Amino acid sequence: MGTDASAETGPYATLTSGTGARRALAEQLFTANYPKLAGWVRRLVDDDETAHEIASEAFVRLLSKWTSPDKLDNPQSYLYMIATNLVRDHWRKTERERRAMRSVSAGAEHEPFSDPAQEVDVRELIQALPARLRDPFLLHYYAGFGVREIALLLKRPEGTIKADLYHARARLKEALAANAAGGHGRTRGAGGNSAGGNGACDAR
Repeated sequence: MGTDASAETGPYATLTSGTGARRALAEQLFTANYPKLAGWVRRLVDDDETAHEIASEAFVRLLSKWTSPDKLDNPQSYLYMIATNLVRDHWRKTERERRAMRSVSAGAEHEPFSDPAQEVDVRELIQALPARLRDPFLLHYYAGFGVREIALLLKRPEGTIKADLYHARARLKEALAANAAGGHGRTRGAGGNSAGGNGACDAR
C-alpha cells in the first residue's frame, strides 16, 4: 500500500490507468476526498503513516472494482465504508500485537510502570462495539454521513440505523461511566482529545 498519492503503485496510479470519463471522474473523486479521508482515518488510528496507508488502500479497492462510474450513486459513502472496514482490521491487528507484547513482558522482570492500557481510550471502546453498532456510529459521528445515507449504504431501514446509533451511544456512555467509577486514568478521545465532555458520543 502506497502512502504517497503520486506513488506508481498507489491509488493515483490505479485511477490514472483508466481512460476517458472514468479516469476524469476517478481523479476528481481522489482530489476531492483523499485529504478528508486520510484526516478522518488519522483521528481513528492516531498515526499519520497508518492513516495514509488505509486511505490509499480504500481508494485502490474502490477504484479497482469501479468499472463504471454511473453504477455508484454515492462513491464517497462506499469509500468510507471500505475505510471503516480497514480501520476495524487495523484495530484487531494492533490488539493482537498488544496481547503478544503483554505476554512477552509478563515473564520479564521490570520495574513497576504505568500501563497505558489502563487508561480509557475511546477508540478501544468503539472497537468493542458489535459491528452492527460500530459501523453506523463511525459513519455518522466520524465521517458525517446522515441516517438516510447510512441506511442506503448498509442496506438497513432508517429506523434501524437510528436505533443502532442510540444503542451505540448508550453502550459507550455506560462503558465510560464504568471506567470512571473504576478509578482508571484519563479518558482519551479518538483524536487525542479528552472525552470528558462526552465527545463524539453526544454528537447530534
